[in-house]
Amino acid sequence: MQRVNLSAVSEFVFVGLSDVPEIRLLLFVLFLLIYLATMTGNITLLIAISTDSHLHSPMYFFLGNLSLLDLLCPTITVPKMLGALLLEHKEISFSGCLFQHFSLIAVVGTEIFLLAVMAYDRYVAVCHPLRYPSIVSMKLCAQLALGTWATGLLNSLLHTSLVFTLSFCGPNRIQQYYCDFPPMLALSCSSTHSTELVILVVAGVLGSGACVVTVVSYICILLEILARKSPGIWHKAFSTCGSHLSVVCLFYGTTICTYVRPSSTYSPQWDRVVSMLYGMLTPLLNPIIYSLRNKDVKCALKRVISQVRRAL
Repeated sequence: MQRVNLSAVSEFVFVGLSDVPEIRLLLFVLFLLIYLATMTGNITLLIAISTDSHLHSPMYFFLGNLSLLDLLCPTITVPKMLGALLLEHKEISFSGCLFQHFSLIAVVGTEIFLLAVMAYDRYVAVCHPLRYPSIVSMKLCAQLALGTWATGLLNSLLHTSLVFTLSFCGPNRIQQYYCDFPPMLALSCSSTHSTELVILVVAGVLGSGACVVTVVSYICILLEILARKSPGIWHKAFSTCGSHLSVVCLFYGTTICTYVRPSSTYSPQWDRVVSMLYGMLTPLLNPIIYSLRNKDVKCALKRVISQVRRAL
């Protein structure tokens, strides 16, 4: 039989982070500052990459895409959360929840694939430095970036269609501060086993593929470093790959804790904490990690800041 959405729920209600007015105000100020810092850091990094000719290379092209994703990820969820904390407006329409869910899964999925592409880029830079310009051309970079965005959107379309064709006819309180699929599955009054299975298989295949590319790339980098045995190779390789490796560990660690598990182990309190790590802190830390560990980025950021100061 073809499954049709029999939803009797026209809107959902987010469970607040706190019911104490003083705590809500404190959380509002804290999350607002984190959000503004995230926006400032990633926008500044994007401006530096686009305006500085020294950063017009494949590595920084992919880094610009990562910064754009880090702008979108908190923007999808944080403004609604800030409104709930300050104005206690915790409701979201069914269509609004659908759009938020689709956008967030698209951004998270795209970032997973983009990190794999960046790992391949670092592999070519370390293992084939002389052939790097011919292998990783700007045409290939554009194709890879377009492929990551397209795959992320298609993966999100599948996830969203599976979740929102379920029936929602009972409770409408989402145990989260945004529309994520574990709490959405928990609210459905129809069977979710087949939906969970399809989501786990598709996400497992795509996520595992991206993870394998990332891991194999770094294994090849490690083997290349061990084979060369040249002085200073460890420092050079770490300066080339250290920033990306730190971002990969941070992103995968928080994302796996949230999504790679059955819904029977779903814990609202734990998930709210972990989702804030990858939804707010990871986009905040990514530009900081690349700024601190990359001399070219630091020099470009200094030039951007000095230009802004002169303009002001």
